Amino acid sequence: MNPPKERADAARNRQAILAAARTLFAEEGADAATMDRIAAAAGVAKGTLFHRFGNRAGLLYELVAEGAVGLMEAVTSGPPPLGPGAPAGDRLLAYFDAMTRLIADDLELNVAYQALPPHPRRDEFHAFWANHISTLLREIRPDLDAEVVGGLLLAPLGGELVPYLVRSGQRDRLLDGVRQLVLSVIDQPAAS
Repeated sequence: MNPPKERADAARNRQAILAAARTLFAEEGADAATMDRIAAAAGVAKGTLFHRFGNRAGLLYELVAEGAVGLMEAVTSGPPPLGPGAPAGDRLLAYFDAMTRLIADDLELNVAYQALPPHPRRDEFHAFWANHISTLLREIRPDLDAEVVGGLLLAPLGGELVPYLVRSGQRDRLLDGVRQLVLSVIDQPAAS
């Protein structure tokens, strides 16, 4: 059974709310992105916001899930090098570039999200990323413990350095550094 189709006006409101929230987070930071301000920027009643998302956390979860699901779809069925069809090393680099951009481009949203209780789909998202990274690493470097090394590659993206670099205008430096880190793992044989 298919879920009921969303009404056209409801779909427009949803997109307007998500766009307004994303813009307010990016331009003014998490504290300024109140439900009142988001509703006003989206041109909807505050009640519409609460009816649709429940609360601020629900809205943040939706925004984060939208990006995560989009990246998951690109990894599983998008064009190479992010999607299938490219060599594993190219795919791994493309994934880390896309994930870093996803976090950096919506930094304030991601910082606010990290302060919330875990997203209802967090375990699903994390398992997907872990599996994707370790599968590619096993193909590239069968000599590595792909699960641990994959986790170590991903961990810095949730740390304090990312907000510092992005907020200080060093986004490109962050992207280059993540690329260098991934290359250092995939291009070097493990030390014995």
